[in-house]
Amino acid sequence: MSPSEQAPAPVPSVWTRPRRQKEQPALSREQIVAAAVRLLDAEGIEALSMRRLGTQMGTAATSLYRHVANKDELIELVVDEVYGELELPLAGGPDGWRASLSHSGHSLRDMVLRHPWVASVLGQVGLAHLGPNLMRMSERMLGLAQTAGFPPGEADLAMKAVISYVIGATTSEASYLSLLSRSGMSESDWLRSLMPDPGTALDGHPLTKDHAAALHDRDPARRREENFDYGLQRVLDGLATRIVRD
Repeated sequence: MSPSEQAPAPVPSVWTRPRRQKEQPALSREQIVAAAVRLLDAEGIEALSMRRLGTQMGTAATSLYRHVANKDELIELVVDEVYGELELPLAGGPDGWRASLSHSGHSLRDMVLRHPWVASVLGQVGLAHLGPNLMRMSERMLGLAQTAGFPPGEADLAMKAVISYVIGATTSEASYLSLLSRSGMSESDWLRSLMPDPGTALDGHPLTKDHAAALHDRDPARRREENFDYGLQRVLDGLATRIVRD
C-alpha cells in the first residue's frame, strides 16, 4: 500500500483507548475528573494543566498520566462528567414532547451556567460524543423527538436544532457571567457601571431609551432566563409545524 493509500489515523480519544485494568488504589480516574471539575469551576479553563491539577491533588503530574494520557483526554472526561448532571425526561409523546424538550433545554442551560468553562471547550473535545453521559443525552433527546411525530429522518434534526440553540445562546451568557465574576461586582452594579448616565448616552435613540427604562428595575438574572426561554419557545414553535398528526 502506497503512503497515499494508507488508512487515515484514528482520532485520538479517551473513549477509544482501552482503560487500564489496574489502577493505583490511592488514585482513580474518577478522583482526577472530580478534582479537575472543581479546579475549572473555581479558576476557569486557563488554569487547567496536568501539573496544576497534580499540585491541587497533592500528587505528581506523572501519577495522573497513569490514568489520563494528556490534557485533551482530561477535557473529554470533564465535559462528559458535567453532562451527567442533565435532567432529561424519559419520553414526551405526541402531546408531551414540547414540555419535555423545553425542560431538557433549560437543564442544559443550567448545566453550562454552573460550569461556564464548558462552553469554551465544546469545539475541541475530539470524540466526546462517545462519552456515556453525552450518549445518554443524545439518546434521550432523540427518543423525545421521535415520539413527537416528526416525519422520517427529521427527529435527529429537530433534536440538533434544540441543542444548537441552547449551546449558542448559553455560550454568550456563560462568557458574560465569567466576565461578571472576574469584576467582583453584582450583576445590577455591573450593568449600572456600563451606563452611568443613560439619559445622555441614549439621546437620539428613543426606542432603545424606552426599552432600557422599561427594564431598569427588573432582576437581570430573571431577564436573562426570560430571554433564553423566549428563543427556545420560538424554536419549538417552528418544530411544531413539522409534526405529522394522523
